[in-house]
This record gives sequence, C-alpha cells and structure tokens, in this order.
Amino acid sequence: MSVTAKDVASLRAATGAGMMECKKALENSGGDIEAAKQWLREKGLAASAKRDDRENAQGVVAIAIEGNRGAIVKLKCETDFVASSDGFKDAATALLNAVLADGEQAIAANAAMVDDLKISLKEKIEVGEVVRFEAAAGNVLDLYEHIQGGRGVNGVLVEMSGATQELAHDIAVHVAFARPKYLTRDEVPADVVEKERQTLETITRNEGKPEQAIAKIVEGRIGGFFKDVCLLEQPYAKDDKVSIEKLIGSAGIVRFAQVEIG
Repeated sequence: MSVTAKDVASLRAATGAGMMECKKALENSGGDIEAAKQWLREKGLAASAKRDDRENAQGVVAIAIEGNRGAIVKLKCETDFVASSDGFKDAATALLNAVLADGEQAIAANAAMVDDLKISLKEKIEVGEVVRFEAAAGNVLDLYEHIQGGRGVNGVLVEMSGATQELAHDIAVHVAFARPKYLTRDEVPADVVEKERQTLETITRNEGKPEQAIAKIVEGRIGGFFKDVCLLEQPYAKDDKVSIEKLIGSAGIVRFAQVEIG
C-alpha cells in the first residue's frame, strides 16, 4: 500500500513525530494509522530510554486548590524552551487536575501521557514531587505560586487551623522564600541534628575557642540551626523581629509543603 502525504500529515498531527519518522512508521505498518502510532510509540520510548542519564533540572510546578483539596505536581524536563511550551504546561496542569480529583495514584494512571511527551519533545521528562492535601473540616488551605518566565517554579501549600485565609496566605508566602524543612524542632531527625552538632563543634574548635566554652557555643549555634530549618522558629520574612510562632498566635500550622524547580 502506498503512503500518501495526507496520511503522513495526519499521523504527524496526531503524534508530533517528524515527517520522515511518520512516513517510515506508515510504511512499516502497511498504511495502518493505529499500527503506525504504536510503532512510533515503541521506537520513541526506546529512544527516550537512552536519555535517562541526562539532567532534567528544568520544568514546571503546577499548583491549585479546589474546595478543601490542594495539590502540587512537578513535571521535569531538560530545557527552558520545553518547560515554557504550552503543550508541556498543559500536561502539567492535566496531571495536577488528575491528582486533585483522584489522589497521587493518578500519576501512574496517566503514565502514557508522560511517555508521549518524552517521544514528541525528545527530552528526559518525568514527574517529580507530587503533594496532595485534603484539609480537615474547619481548617484553611492556601497557596503561593512564584511565576518565572511564564511558568510556575516555586509552589507552596499550607493547611492551618483557627486561621484566617489572609494569615494562611502570609505563611505560604513566607515558606516560599524562607524554605523551612520542618515545622518544629521535634520533627528534625536525630541523625540530622547530630551531624549538624558535630559540624558545629569542628567549626568552633577550628576557630580556636577555649575547650571549656565549646559545648555552650555549640548549643547556641544549634539553636540558630533550628531557627533556619524549623518554620515555627523562623523570623517572619516581613518582620524579622517576630517569629512565625508568635505571628500565628493561637492558630496552628497543621502542615505545609514546598516544591521548586532546580
């Protein structure tokens, strides 16, 4: 069966593959469009496997709140050009909506969409962090999204109890720029604290501090470490004389999540 230019154009429009690839796919499948799509998919996925060792530090952070549910999805790629493309951003939004509706397992259910992006865009594309909050009754959800180059690159979700929407938003903005890793010092793993303590002890000794003063100096510096990594202990980004714990007063931060590109 001869392959027509119309068939090639139709296959290209459906798959995003190149003209010559489409022509070859149709020739190998005897002109059957569906078989040609499968042929391109198999060849494309085989080629994409060869790109697995490439760095894909670019991408999009998609974030949204719908009712009492909030979600963040990070879709990773190799270049700014692809990350800024409408098709790539639309795919990230589609994955986000699926997670909002069905939970994190929706990513596996939409694996074919990601595979198709790998084929059509010819980059190492994969889903990164996925977060979904379902707020308890009476709690407040808010978000902050930092846009750069027309795409989301830094997304924060916050769930609070006994808080106003404005306060929850202020906390989300703070998290975006202060980048806490934990809510309280009790959440910091013991091995992380011990490693930091050992590092600070070495630094203090290298500074030539008296041996009898080292333990006290290290304890003071550990307190500074907790202020860096624990949200409630951080100074508020808009007023560093006020801690986040003092800012929220009787309200509570139930949980927060931050996802960034890079």
